[in-house]
Amino acid sequence: MIKNENIVCISNTTWEGFYTKSTVQIMSLIAKNNTILFVEYPFTIKDLIFGLFGKNNVPVYRILGIKKRILVKSTSFSSTLFNLVVPPVFSIEFIKIECIHRFLLKLNVRIYQMCVKKTLTKLNMKNPIIINAYNAIYGDHLFGKFQEKLHVFYCYDGPDVKRYGQRALLADENFSKKVDGVIVTSDFLHNQKKEQNHNISIVKNGVDFKTFNSMAKTEVKQANKRKKIGYVGSLDHRFDIEIVEYAIQNMPENDFEFVGELMNKTIENRLAKYSNVKFKLPVKSNEVPGIMRNYDVGLIPYTITDYNKNIYPLKINEYLSVGVPVVLTTFAELPDFKEVVTFASNKELFYTAIKDEIEHDNITMIKKRIEFAKMNSWENRANQFGNILENLLSGK
Repeated sequence: MIKNENIVCISNTTWEGFYTKSTVQIMSLIAKNNTILFVEYPFTIKDLIFGLFGKNNVPVYRILGIKKRILVKSTSFSSTLFNLVVPPVFSIEFIKIECIHRFLLKLNVRIYQMCVKKTLTKLNMKNPIIINAYNAIYGDHLFGKFQEKLHVFYCYDGPDVKRYGQRALLADENFSKKVDGVIVTSDFLHNQKKEQNHNISIVKNGVDFKTFNSMAKTEVKQANKRKKIGYVGSLDHRFDIEIVEYAIQNMPENDFEFVGELMNKTIENRLAKYSNVKFKLPVKSNEVPGIMRNYDVGLIPYTITDYNKNIYPLKINEYLSVGVPVVLTTFAELPDFKEVVTFASNKELFYTAIKDEIEHDNITMIKKRIEFAKMNSWENRANQFGNILENLLSGK
């Protein structure tokens, strides 16, 4: 495990939030033996305006510099790290005129770079390791700007073409070729990117095993009781409405529960009309295990698309850690799980899989799921991540 290094994480997520983030988990654990500066997602002027009007949950006063930009954050793994919010940048992904986009992107990067450099000086963090967590558009311009001793691209998804268009593809490829190493989260991403950088490694997503397992199931619900089939996560464009609706229609004797931020209103419009369906608002991450343990089956019903092939879903290990059977679509190649979950390629098989998991669940299977998830703890993943950084350093 890497030790006594200065590490800057250029993140494309925020630190806070309802759901578990792999970047946050890994940085929290690596912070036990290293000095970490976690740089928040670069909030835009649009984010700021929405925040001022209460339409967006963003740290308005820190974005404006009224409150401290740098805070010390305590983690759930008994470590601390520095957390930085940079000044607001321009929202530019919608701009079609290339010269204007390039000009504003350079300006955004300059704002970001100056704030990070100033912070590094203030914290006396010299010659850091830079870990760019899925922010290739900024990373492509920031490479070599911090007198870094190592620059690594942590790529946990494919390029976000939906939001940034072809610019995302170009930045992702250019940046992957520049960096000292690439760490991906799935076999699919590894196969995609191995031609772009020969120093490529896989660190798959994990689970806060201790927290989830503390709420593990100890028995199977009696056969004559109504069963609950559930999903916890963002209700967005990835969610396969048709495949889930078919199961709901054919299982009126069971309850379906969906917990998460409703980003695609069509999901609620289609499914809320059924009497055996309930939607619930997002919950804090420490509340998720208690919700999942009440499920008789946990769902991961993502659409089968090229974009979703990149995904290694965090919730798969969370369901398993509490002993819950998992049924998911064949949206990605996940061979590690073939002995402990059920995959379904169409709505009929998805419905049948749910019924089979309910009928054949038992204490032995609960224990098997839990033992499997234990191997995928964030502690194990962070050790892998740290060892890769150490090997990349020694190889330079």
